[in-house]
Amino acid sequence: MSDRITAAETLVAAPPAAGSPHVDAGDAGYSKDLKSRHINMIAIGGAIGTGLFLGAGGRLAGAGPSLAIAYAVCGVFAFFVVRALGELVLYRPSSGAFVSYAREFMGEKGAFAAGWLYFLNWATTAVADITAAATYAHFWGMFSDIPQWILALIALALVLTANLISVKYFGEMEFWFAIIKVGALVAFMLIGIFLVVTQHPVDGHTPGFSTITDSGGIFPVGMLPMLLVIQGVVFAYASVELCGVAAGETESPEKIMPKAINSIMWRVGLFYVGSVVLLALLLPYTSYSGDQSPFVTVMDKLGIPGAAGVMNLVVLTAALSSLNSGLYSTGRILRSMALSGSAPKFTGRMNKGQVPYGGILLTAGFGVLGVGLNYVMPGEAFEIVLNFASIGILGTWGMIMLCSLLFWHRSRDGRVTRPSYRLPWAPYTQIATLAFLATVVFLMWWGGGVGRTTVMCLPLIAAALVGGWFVVRRRVNDLAQEREDA
Repeated sequence: MSDRITAAETLVAAPPAAGSPHVDAGDAGYSKDLKSRHINMIAIGGAIGTGLFLGAGGRLAGAGPSLAIAYAVCGVFAFFVVRALGELVLYRPSSGAFVSYAREFMGEKGAFAAGWLYFLNWATTAVADITAAATYAHFWGMFSDIPQWILALIALALVLTANLISVKYFGEMEFWFAIIKVGALVAFMLIGIFLVVTQHPVDGHTPGFSTITDSGGIFPVGMLPMLLVIQGVVFAYASVELCGVAAGETESPEKIMPKAINSIMWRVGLFYVGSVVLLALLLPYTSYSGDQSPFVTVMDKLGIPGAAGVMNLVVLTAALSSLNSGLYSTGRILRSMALSGSAPKFTGRMNKGQVPYGGILLTAGFGVLGVGLNYVMPGEAFEIVLNFASIGILGTWGMIMLCSLLFWHRSRDGRVTRPSYRLPWAPYTQIATLAFLATVVFLMWWGGGVGRTTVMCLPLIAAALVGGWFVVRRRVNDLAQEREDA
């Protein structure tokens, strides 16, 4: 018997504990080729991305060692978000993920808003990723004379081609991308710990707590800069929800997902907080910059032949991995929306490899706009798109927590049954997370600059969502009526 069963068939065969009267049309047609090792490594890859490998340098320079605190706080709320999504996944696995859950608990308007906010997230993140990839490539002399926009276009073309083949190929790519990222981080941390323990000088500095105390302590420039970098730190966790999207294309999600999600917490503590602490112990925070990965900076200062080049290759891999994941997830989300009428019809199309190529191409199209941004303003491209991506992330996380909160309320009424794997301390966890997300938006505005400009664009984003809904609502209602009549 073929294992390429449809999601609709899986839902019919699901046990009562996950029972749901809601069946999403966008779940049908996918293969079930993602295995446990794929999901586990996708979860790791989602928790380790461009925001750490590139973004940590500029944030360390701006906030100092207190950046570790910001990573820890944001990591806790990121875990709450993915744990809430995990509960919904075990209730009803769906490739539409939170868009499908928004449709069930908030109606088509909620699904429309959730889907397009997620698209905003990944369309702008794709620009950030190709910008990061082009920045990394300039580290090597052979690429230094090539314009940044050309390198960005090459990165987009390579990842787009790979993503269109099949979900199995995507899973294999992400598996090995994650292996490379984790292996490199573990190697860096072992080297860093060795340098701290042996007091081996790094660029004339003796590693240890004295590096922090002699440079102004944990808050060398005060607490305010730490608060202001939080919106960028949120971007670093932007892909944690990816494993929830991938659950719709895996067998036995009820066995795989809890293990993958629960491990995110210690990964956050080890890789994010641990890495930043080590970076602060090895060199003064003023040694880092936003123009270079902090890991490459340390290796460069050590003077080990080829070490900086190898680490730069790893962070380049991380950027391509993030871009690969973004194309994957938006393709699935847009297909779920297209089959309900909330997205253009062509985004619902699938190729012979059971890949929703229409949505992937739409996201890639916005990546091409990012290539243009790299041509016009290569120096500010990353910062601009990071802020707009953060708005998309905050909106996506907010919708996930709202769905979780509505799910909890329905379970209290007896209309649905919560699985045994649950978000702890509900509903207070959802409320606290929503309050945190609102605080991040306020901090973006309070910090001024690009962040304030981005927040001031929120009315325009809201107006675009409202206007878009009025454009598609007739088609959405017609398709909903057809499903009722069928």
